[in-house]
Amino acid sequence: QVQLVESGGGLVQAGGSLRLSCAVSGRTFSNYAMGWFRQAPGKEREFVAAINWSGSSTLYADSVKGRFTISRDNAKNTAYLQMNSLKPEDTAVYYCAADADYHRLEKLYDYWGQGTQVTVSS
Repeated sequence: QVQLVESGGGLVQAGGSLRLSCAVSGRTFSNYAMGWFRQAPGKEREFVAAINWSGSSTLYADSVKGRFTISRDNAKNTAYLQMNSLKPEDTAVYYCAADADYHRLEKLYDYWGQGTQVTVSS
């Protein structure tokens, strides 16, 4: 089994930054692509960003492109989501997920973390 634990969420003012971390254990981290998703109150969970096993390829939702950066450190078994220029509409619970391939499709990710709350005040 693969265990994922997110951290780094919190309350920030609009225009501010946060970095989320996703610590992975249980299997070889570099075997997995990683994705970040988010779910705002009353909305469905949506794709945010994904990165392949080596970190050489990334995908972003249009809503975060240019503001968020996904990365990974295979030596530390950790994936990151650097979030800059945050907006109130970025408020959501953020989840990391792991899968064999990197893509936008939520239903194909096999393993999920418990989520971390990000709140952006105006």
